[in-house]
Amino acid sequence: MTTEELALTIENALAEIRPFLQSDGGDVHLVSIEEDKHVKVRFEGACTSCTINQTTLKAGIETTIRKYAPQVATVEHI
Repeated sequence: MTTEELALTIENALAEIRPFLQSDGGDVHLVSIEEDKHVKVRFEGACTSCTINQTTLKAGIETTIRKYAPQVATVEHI
C-alpha cells in the first residue's frame, strides 16, 4: 500500500468515527503519516479541552484506524 493509499484508508477510518466526535462539538484531522506506520492527528473543537481525549484517541480513533489499516503502529495527537 502506498502512502497515498494509506492516507485515504486512514481518512475513511476517521470518517467513521468523526460523527461521534462532532456530535459533542469536536473533530479530528489527519496531520501526517511517518514511515507508513506512525500516524499523527489533531483534535479540534471540544476535543482539544476534553478530559477524556486520550481515551477517545486510544479506544476510538486508534482502534478504528487499525481496523482499516492494521499496519499502523502508533496514533498520537499533536
